Amino acid sequence: MEVLDSLVIGAGQAGLSTSYHLQRRGVDHVVLDADEAPGGAWQHRWDSLRMRDVHGVAALPDAVAPVAGDDERANTAVPAYFAAYERDHDLPVVRPVAVGRVRDDDGLLVVEAGDRTWTTRTLVNATGTWTRPFVPHYPGLERFAGPQWHTADYPGTEAFRGLRTLVVGGGASAVQLLGEVALVTDTVWVTRRPPVWRTDEFTPEVGRAAVALVADRVSRGLPPASVVSVTGLALREQERAAHALGAYERRPMFASLESGAARWADGTTEPVDAILWATGFRPAVGHLVPLHLRGRLGGIRLDGTTAVADPRVQLVGYGPSASTIGANRAGRVAARAVASWLSRHREAVTA
Repeated sequence: MEVLDSLVIGAGQAGLSTSYHLQRRGVDHVVLDADEAPGGAWQHRWDSLRMRDVHGVAALPDAVAPVAGDDERANTAVPAYFAAYERDHDLPVVRPVAVGRVRDDDGLLVVEAGDRTWTTRTLVNATGTWTRPFVPHYPGLERFAGPQWHTADYPGTEAFRGLRTLVVGGGASAVQLLGEVALVTDTVWVTRRPPVWRTDEFTPEVGRAAVALVADRVSRGLPPASVVSVTGLALREQERAAHALGAYERRPMFASLESGAARWADGTTEPVDAILWATGFRPAVGHLVPLHLRGRLGGIRLDGTTAVADPRVQLVGYGPSASTIGANRAGRVAARAVASWLSRHREAVTA
């Protein structure tokens, strides 16, 4: 039985960064990716998401940032960049492999994907969140008669034309998609909390402070919060037209849904034909359940990228490393932690 020194699950930015740094350290590993082509979650994002919308993508280690025009589609530009990176650095990516679970077997980790298995001494989980879109449940959800989409399957503005649309969520994706949908139909925007609009410049210092707040949560074993939840929201130039139409006049969350309407706690209703759930994602870590990493506070407690409950496991693209910049650093930190664990383990065996 071949036993790998490490195995990476996921070939997005965090997974590729980790693989690069493991390779530099001479750590025998493979990267298992569920997609049929390179690109991570970027290949699945909506067509109207342009490179200007994401403010570019941080360069992967030992590479230049992807060169793309502001109007180039992010779901083609970034996957092309990832594909070239895998090829140029000869990274050991195996696809498509959908991991079902990871279990312990007498001190080794067994990664199962259908009828295929890999055995490894350490694991780096880089599965991100895209495969776990979150839709909260409200009374009457099943009775709503119109179409419903999550941002994960956003069909483009034409699908909403003529449909009075309820947009749910207070994050950056809600702001962006409102900016599009409001130009073709009437919209109603609802959020759980009043949105916090950022009026100051988003400096590197502001970004680092926001990431530190998210890092503090995961270090205490709390579920990770999104970085935007602590940085606030900002309107971009392309959203000014929707703002002029009143699209960003927010209402509090409704209490229930009906066949063609939303009802608030005070009994008032708004007729709506469609719902766009911009309600975020949850970490895709279900395959790690057999390892019992989650603590009593609901999250996986981390020391850097190391799972406190099982130091053989690293999590990247989780919590503070969910951004492209954070993912790069997390990959380096995780590879260093893997090498350190392997070194201590081998010393213990030979002592």
